[in-house]
Amino acid sequence: MSAARAATVLAYHTRSKHALDQYAAGPGTLDWDTQPAAFRDWTGTSQTPLPRDISVADITWNALPAARAPMQFNAANLGSLLRLCVGLTAWKEHAGARWSLRAHPSSGNLHPTETWLIASGVTGLADGLYHYHNLHHALERRAWGGATGNGVCLGFSSIHWREAWKYGERAFRYCQLDMGHVLAAVSYAAALHGWQPRLLNRDSAAVAHDLGLDRTDDFAGVEAEEAEVMVALQAAATSLPEPHWQQWAGKPSLLDARPLYQWPVIEEVAAATCGAPPATAAAPAPAAIINDDGTDIRAAQVLLKRRSAQAFDGQSVLPYAVLHRILSALLPGGSPVWKLWTHPARVHPVLLVHRVADIAPGVYVMPRSDTARDSLQTAFRSSFSWQPADTELPLFQLVAARAGKTARTLSCHQDIATQCALTFIMVAEFAAPIAADPAAYRHLHWEAGMLGHIITLQAEAAGWRGTGIGCFFDDAVHEVLGIKSDAFQVIYHYAVGMALDDPRIATAPAYP
Repeated sequence: MSAARAATVLAYHTRSKHALDQYAAGPGTLDWDTQPAAFRDWTGTSQTPLPRDISVADITWNALPAARAPMQFNAANLGSLLRLCVGLTAWKEHAGARWSLRAHPSSGNLHPTETWLIASGVTGLADGLYHYHNLHHALERRAWGGATGNGVCLGFSSIHWREAWKYGERAFRYCQLDMGHVLAAVSYAAALHGWQPRLLNRDSAAVAHDLGLDRTDDFAGVEAEEAEVMVALQAAATSLPEPHWQQWAGKPSLLDARPLYQWPVIEEVAAATCGAPPATAAAPAPAAIINDDGTDIRAAQVLLKRRSAQAFDGQSVLPYAVLHRILSALLPGGSPVWKLWTHPARVHPVLLVHRVADIAPGVYVMPRSDTARDSLQTAFRSSFSWQPADTELPLFQLVAARAGKTARTLSCHQDIATQCALTFIMVAEFAAPIAADPAAYRHLHWEAGMLGHIITLQAEAAGWRGTGIGCFFDDAVHEVLGIKSDAFQVIYHYAVGMALDDPRIATAPAYP
């Protein structure tokens, strides 16, 4: 059965590739007036507004890695956490259109991820299962009664149609990349509050049951939600809440009354990749350098001001010290993210460097594990030089060359890939992990999303900006690198540069 599921995954990945002569199957046209609703309401539930103040507003970015006493689990501190990881950060307006931004990026700003909260013994909040409503920064109480324990869990689900409406069959990939960004955002926000997030080793069916997503009658006639993962927030004198819900309330709102397309392959790959995340391993040792850039910018400011760049200036030169801090944070132990995701690194960044001080333009790679270098060197072009490019980091120059035009071509001819200072190409160990467990397809995308989130926050803290690039020509990337099999596959691009802001777009506060 596992072999059949793995075959389904590999077939989906192949058919959802973009190629130079043909894009993956998607909608032939877009009508933005019929875009699925950005927020889901649960009618018939009681709504609890959360305090909007940030409880940890004074902690500096440089102090973020330091251990601190855990804050109390109460409504105010949970409201602070949710604002910093999944809440709204601003509203944008232009030519009569209005859209919101959130603390984590999303492909196309479509945000397929829904957030759930299980609370037991939380001061100021009745025990129960809650849906977090980003628009109102409020909790909708979905179930209660029967929970044991004393603590907090966050649950996450995906609504595939939000992405598929725009991106068609490739949307499942983007939903999983978004999930990785969310997990990374939770890691940073939890660290600020002194809470240790722990990924629960529960399979998809158990997560769906705990979150009520398997109650098919409740979802009759509306878009289903795909169970993803649960994260426990650990603090002193807390225990894992165990839900045994006795009462339920609420019905989910319809997001799109007239969907024009169907993409059944998304549900096929979703079923084939159901499973549990890897069991938690020992957290890696901290990297030598984390965040220390000599500034006192507030960490909460970095999290709330983060934006995805829409354009870069095409000329600013990134200081090598900034790149060094970004790369250090990507290594195991170099970021709060790696306290949540403690598993062996299986996604490795290739760098197309355009304008970085003290380093020649060209193609570089940074294997994130001791064993990855040999396997990457075997998979990549034999002509690559593999010259050490840093005395502290496992960064290697593969070839010195002006890679701007190449980056643009590989990233679906998008100027943003060459106007940036550098482009990251996330290359994943692929066939072997999926053969061992088809659910690894999700987890590899989560890991790539986590890497992207670390990059974007590190860049933001240094006054630069990042943006994800989900559109790339998969096999053209492989040809440039010399990859000839499924042992490795590219699954994400991320760009960093000096952003250009559009003065025509007005900005309004996230919440009144």
